[in-house]
Amino acid sequence: MKMYLISDNIDTQTGMRLAGIDGVVVHELDELRTALERALADREIGIILLTEKFGREFPDLIEETKLHHRLPLIIEIPDRHGTGRKPDFITSFVNESIGLKL
Repeated sequence: MKMYLISDNIDTQTGMRLAGIDGVVVHELDELRTALERALADREIGIILLTEKFGREFPDLIEETKLHHRLPLIIEIPDRHGTGRKPDFITSFVNESIGLKL
């Protein structure tokens, strides 16, 4: 299975291409929707990497896609500007998921 990147900037795409991951750069909602549909239709793609900016700007589309498609796995990654998440987001996620305070 392959990974595929949908990015909002060329720098992230360039870095991923150096790692052997193909992808596309999009900026608008319609472009993102089209790129997601193409990636979802390709049975060789097992993981779709999205920059975090899409998760912040178009959360409804991203959540809808995650809920209605078992594969490929959709993962949000930081871009060249870093992450928009708080420093302890992993600990918070575990706390909320299993109700265990770490």
